[in-house]
Amino acid sequence: MKMYLASITILVSAFLAPAIAVSPSGEPVAVTGYVIDSACAFTKGLEKPISADCARACAKAGSPLVLLADDGTIYWPIADTTPSSGQNEKLLPFAGQKVSAKGKLFQRGGSSAMVVESLEPAPKAK
Repeated sequence: MKMYLASITILVSAFLAPAIAVSPSGEPVAVTGYVIDSACAFTKGLEKPISADCARACAKAGSPLVLLADDGTIYWPIADTTPSSGQNEKLLPFAGQKVSAKGKLFQRGGSSAMVVESLEPAPKAK
């Protein structure tokens, strides 16, 4: 009987764990960081873009732009509409720049995505 209950508990936990780990609604978030090419953010380990021209060239070639936060977190900009749409058009004017972004945060499997609701150049450091 104990073995049967343990098996049921494990089975139920296996089905409920993914539902608990995925947040269905976005949490409000504010992020300060750079708009950078996703490939450079991962493969080159950059802390900021090489240049705005480089980030724009990569985006125009089809590479998704991401927000690289000051703490190193990479936020994938996403749409909350169905069908979804790419977000490069929204980020392209800020490619290579430091920005302040506000929106809704979604996390899953170690990745962070953000529905960007506002985006503006970050205030200059004093």
